[in-house]
Amino acid sequence: MSGSPESFWAGLPLGTGVKVLARDANGLVALLKPVGVLSHPNTDRDQAKAVLQAPYDLDRECFQWAAADGTPRRLWLLNRLDSATSGVILAAATEVLAAAVKAEFKQREVRKVYQALVFGVPREPTQSWRDRLTIEKRGGQIRSNAGGGVLAECRMRLVRSARGEPPLSLLRLEPQTGRSHQLRVQCARRRLPIVGDQTYGEFRLNREFAKASRNKRLFLHSLETSFTYRFGGKDHAFAATAPLPPEFTAYL
Repeated sequence: MSGSPESFWAGLPLGTGVKVLARDANGLVALLKPVGVLSHPNTDRDQAKAVLQAPYDLDRECFQWAAADGTPRRLWLLNRLDSATSGVILAAATEVLAAAVKAEFKQREVRKVYQALVFGVPREPTQSWRDRLTIEKRGGQIRSNAGGGVLAECRMRLVRSARGEPPLSLLRLEPQTGRSHQLRVQCARRRLPIVGDQTYGEFRLNREFAKASRNKRLFLHSLETSFTYRFGGKDHAFAATAPLPPEFTAYL
């Protein structure tokens, strides 16, 4: 990262509603990604919809833009969220730092916490979920199905519930693995479909909820991310929290 750190961060071309949640002296940053915003653009036409309104190099996995004085800037994306999911997303200001943090992801040393509003109430307030998922790509889209495939693990805790018709529950989900669409499939398999899930959810209930609430979003939010990473010969702790959107508790 060339130039002063403050000028770099001040010049980030943040997307609509995107905010900096936390950053450290090494150049690691956590951003708040609102619902409907892309982790990165797939085409030039998508730039206005992404966390940074800048071109994205799919091979190097980094955003690229120029500062006001013409200095080239880059920001490396470290993880992704579906456009329908809100919350914490991580990036790094240098390629070396990005490689160091990604190594922690591969070793499963990153703690992630999500919250989800679901239809139904779990049978027990805390559970450990273990499933086998088959992950497929269909026409450029990823789909996951229970059965066969890779192991998916998650710890679930009930935060609160409202026994209406249908009943609703707010769940705290801590995945131990990082499988595509893992939480959405695991919730659906236990008859706790996430509200607004148009792929794995309960379509009739989604329609009725959207009509009553006037909110069609997927109610899945990346709440917390924390880990310790090795960089420059030292260990560095990093943590970020994205406040839970108010609509998650408005119906409980």
